[in-house]
Amino acid sequence: MYGPVRLVGYVALLVTPAVLLLGAVRAPPDLSIGLLSVPFGVALTGTVVAETERQRLSSADAIGLDRTDTVDALAVATAAVLTYGLNVHAGLGPVRASALVGLAVGLVLPQVGGAAYCGSFVGMVSSTVLPSLEGVAIAGTVAGLAFVATADVFGGFGGKYGTLALFGCLTSVTLLGADYAAGSTLVWGVVPAIVVVAVVTAVATVILRTHAGASAVVASAAVGLAAGLAFPIVLPALGSTLASVAFCASFVGMSSADRLETLGQVAGAGLVCGLVYVVVAPALAGAGGKLGTTAFVSCLAVAGGLELPTLVRSRVGQSPLGR
Repeated sequence: MYGPVRLVGYVALLVTPAVLLLGAVRAPPDLSIGLLSVPFGVALTGTVVAETERQRLSSADAIGLDRTDTVDALAVATAAVLTYGLNVHAGLGPVRASALVGLAVGLVLPQVGGAAYCGSFVGMVSSTVLPSLEGVAIAGTVAGLAFVATADVFGGFGGKYGTLALFGCLTSVTLLGADYAAGSTLVWGVVPAIVVVAVVTAVATVILRTHAGASAVVASAAVGLAAGLAFPIVLPALGSTLASVAFCASFVGMSSADRLETLGQVAGAGLVCGLVYVVVAPALAGAGGKLGTTAFVSCLAVAGGLELPTLVRSRVGQSPLGR
């Protein structure tokens, strides 16, 4: 992929989470100072990985676009419109619609499973944000182009596809002059349940991949569909929220072993994901890809935190005082 295109993709994967985190800070949620510090901590440790990716990107060879890239971009856009139809017009809701599309494509057409899953996150957008299929198609097209542009950037981090979907939605909302839904702060009493569900489902997704042999897309979609079906029945009052949390954390479990090596690291990223979910609840309400972006920043934060001691030691060793 040509250097400038790849650079644009890299920037999109940094700007999109920044917009979400900034929106959470600017919103007036009734949260403690401790929880409000979460976006700053996540952004700080995430920059460690961002800098590593920037260095790798600058030294990588340029690669041209090919036919596969076109297929992937079309798969993203198509899945976005299909999921929106299931979500809004068929009444499945965002979690079940996206998980169903991801599971079906992941099992039947695995070669475009990742691209279609990315598009399905675009289709989770609320009809109050993008009320027309044209708006969704624009968002899906932008996300598809971003999917191609970022093929070699931040690979292996869970939530990357959702971040690209949110980038598409942000672009479409801006171009059409649309607005987001009214967001609200979560009730304090549900925070422990959110964190527990996030940790359990992140780990469960990894177990499905490593022990059941499922692909990352199929494992995440299966967890999301199960949560989307079960939670509203078992816990009617919290079902919708916990289903969203479970789906969000399942993206953490999509991370490769190169990025999060142990189940403990995955569980830690799941815990961070639960906290970030609470903090960003009022921001960009109704936008597709918000859950994935939440998972993405959580994975970057944990991976960056793990890299930070090594980075500090190397910088100290290179300084005159460290010699």
